[in-house]
Amino acid sequence: MRIDKIAPEEMSPRQQEVFERIAGSRGKLGAPFQVWLRSPELCDRVEKLGSYLRWDSSLPLRLRELSLLIAARRFDAQYSWNAHVDVALAEGIPQAAIDALSRNETPVFDRVEDQVFYDYCDRLLADHFVPQELFDRMIEHFGPEGIVDTVASLGNFTMLGMLLNSFEVDLQADREPPYPDIRGYARVVPA
Repeated sequence: MRIDKIAPEEMSPRQQEVFERIAGSRGKLGAPFQVWLRSPELCDRVEKLGSYLRWDSSLPLRLRELSLLIAARRFDAQYSWNAHVDVALAEGIPQAAIDALSRNETPVFDRVEDQVFYDYCDRLLADHFVPQELFDRMIEHFGPEGIVDTVASLGNFTMLGMLLNSFEVDLQADREPPYPDIRGYARVVPA
């Protein structure tokens, strides 16, 4: 990681307060929060948003996790991918779709709503706009609240990816790099 973790004895009172709240609710202070803690007010607010999007959003858990994988791959955020790929798989995202996404290929999903969700996220991230037909399909499957939660998830998880990559947060020691075209924090030509 490009910066050192803040030792508890070096934390300001506000950093200590935020640290204790997050560690108390999550059981630990994960790598992204160790970076965000440099800005304790932001850390506090980002964690609250992230908690809503991960655990309380109107979207089914499998799609919350899929939104994270989509954003992680779009921003080449290996740490995020490694932290969430197993949950996405356990929640019913097909292995073939996960493998295609990791290779930067277009995945195919078993469920129609999952395909609509992916297509919407992909189009929004790639083109910054979505056609009316795709928006209408999202409304049909997820309603306005689901679309708002989808956009918020993509925004939050892309911010997470940029943070992890900017600070070169170390990959988990027990995980392999997930993308064939990324090594360390650089793009490579796959073998």
